[in-house]
Amino acid sequence: MNDATDETIRYTADVILLADGHVLLIKRDWAPYKNSWALPGGHVDSGETSLDAAARELEEEAGIAVPVTALRQLGTFDAPGRDPRGRYVSVAYTATLPERTPPTAGDDASAARWWPLRALPDLAFDHADILAAAASR
Repeated sequence: MNDATDETIRYTADVILLADGHVLLIKRDWAPYKNSWALPGGHVDSGETSLDAAARELEEEAGIAVPVTALRQLGTFDAPGRDPRGRYVSVAYTATLPERTPPTAGDDASAARWWPLRALPDLAFDHADILAAAASR
């Protein structure tokens, strides 16, 4: 018999923003994974869709505004253990810009920059898996 306990699940959105063979990453300014590179993203606010949260988090963390109509849903990432803080379910979105727009770090990012897809740093959370899923499409 299974132990039926309630699990708190947090809802987030992540963005894979591509341009010229590069992906936009932010350097986290908070634990967990402080000073690690990650996809822009964060919590979905009350009354907000994951799509709206993705666009908002991208602008807050990297200073790049992308209309929600340009974002395409990649999938949902919900593996237990993907975040050391507890159970997080993230909906990932992709968008492609015609050219790299200079990012400006903000919100909970200490840096933001474009990385060549063939020379990525180690990534926080399961963001390498999310990028791999995007590359396979």
